[in-house]
Amino acid sequence: MSKFAVRSATECTSSDEEPAPSPLVGEAANQTMHQASEPYIEKGTRQFIHTALALFCGGFATFALLYCVQPMMPLFSQVFGISAASSSLALSVSTGMMAVGLLITGPISDAIGRKPVMVVSLFAAALFTLASAVMPTWEGILVMRALVGLSLSGLAAVAMTYLSEEIHPQHIGLAMGLYISGNALGGMSGRVISGVLVDFVSWRVALAALGALALIAAIMFWRRLPESRHFRPTPLQPNNVIRGFTQHFRDGGLPWLFLEGFLLMGAFVTLFNYIGYRLLGEPYYMSQAVVGVLSVVYLSGIYSSAQIGSLADKLGRRRVFWAVILLMLSGLLLTLFTPLALVLIGMLLFTFGFFGAHSVASSWIGRRARQAKGQASSLYLFCYYVGSSVAGTLGGVFWHEAGWNGVGLFIGTLLIAALAVALHLSRLPALPLNVKAVAH
Repeated sequence: MSKFAVRSATECTSSDEEPAPSPLVGEAANQTMHQASEPYIEKGTRQFIHTALALFCGGFATFALLYCVQPMMPLFSQVFGISAASSSLALSVSTGMMAVGLLITGPISDAIGRKPVMVVSLFAAALFTLASAVMPTWEGILVMRALVGLSLSGLAAVAMTYLSEEIHPQHIGLAMGLYISGNALGGMSGRVISGVLVDFVSWRVALAALGALALIAAIMFWRRLPESRHFRPTPLQPNNVIRGFTQHFRDGGLPWLFLEGFLLMGAFVTLFNYIGYRLLGEPYYMSQAVVGVLSVVYLSGIYSSAQIGSLADKLGRRRVFWAVILLMLSGLLLTLFTPLALVLIGMLLFTFGFFGAHSVASSWIGRRARQAKGQASSLYLFCYYVGSSVAGTLGGVFWHEAGWNGVGLFIGTLLIAALAVALHLSRLPALPLNVKAVAH
């Protein structure tokens, strides 16, 4: 069995985004000294490979289960005799409960540990998905889908915190990128797998197959993910939870990163909610199947999340973050032109930039939060999914009033705001420990 590569926490100079530390006394100081003596997981070790594989599987299962019902919505309308709006609840109740759960599972993980929460979450989501495949009524399916979303919040909220605690700061960006790559692949695969399967088998069999696949991923996650070494429990008390949330809003950078989650995810979901309407109409008149295949642009996100995360480790998050948002804006501008090639290239650049930006922001959250890290991750992802819901719906108003140009104006406004926030974040003062890293 290979050993962890050990480095003192005082040698970690790659995170130029942390705020200046306040004096630590008593128990807090003892915990900090104990953490400094613990080994970090470093790139190239067996533990790093196991961690990356486990979190990749976890991210894949999470977003495959979350989005697998999207291609099934027309079938739900036919089978249960419901409207398209009612059918969309199969996804909406999951994302809604996931957003709520993010505020709960983070504090729970701060109290009982990171790995137990993530393992239980994955197994529960897989089992609830299997149960949804045999529910006889639409109401029963919605209950199961709500429980799936609530369960998945456990991994979504805690994974970033686990990585920020256990991976050496010089390699957090790469590890976070690999995890988000799993998210991107899962989101794409959940749609593609279920969409293909329902042409050959019933939607119930398709759901059961995805639930079984997620169960396998949960077993691999449980067996491969190393136990936490830097986790220190925080008692689960209401006052502690409230204090944990409020202290993050007193930080100089975290509230801005929460806002970035809202703006970036809002822009991303809005583009993919309505680009299909444009491509189905004139002058393209694409088929629904061809438009669905365009989800392969998610593959660029799989590449960018790892590569941009690694680049941010080397150059600094403050130098990389605004650049990938600018790339998203460039991609959006290309979609405003008529030639199909430019539209597709624009979608590719937009997706590449989004997953890269999400990777950088996720690792930045983990580095800035000094305490109650699970709550910090929860707040970021809560804003992330609220942005998806709010902006994704508002984008429809712009589509109705002004077509794709109106949608482009709305998304562009979100991205310009995100770029302004990123430039503000780049001017945050560096920690004394990190001045050397920033200089380089």
